[in-house]
Amino acid sequence: MAALQFHLRVAKLGTPTEPEQIHNLSPREIECIYWVSKGKSSWEIGTILGRSRNTIDFHLKNVMRKLDATSRTVAVVKALKLGI
Repeated sequence: MAALQFHLRVAKLGTPTEPEQIHNLSPREIECIYWVSKGKSSWEIGTILGRSRNTIDFHLKNVMRKLDATSRTVAVVKALKLGI
């Protein structure tokens, strides 16, 4: 995890983040990525939020697409970096 975060920081060095391009995540997507950051599975998040596992997976796939992440872990690291 530390190596991944280091890589993301080095890769972004010198590229300023403008407020408009920070993110366009919905409140539900932010909530889902928050629970992923706490180590919860899709099933656990679904139970917490009262939604199906498939619905949670749908939201997390949208998060990954919007943050240009290849995995849930990378999405969490990028979300943390953006202050989400």
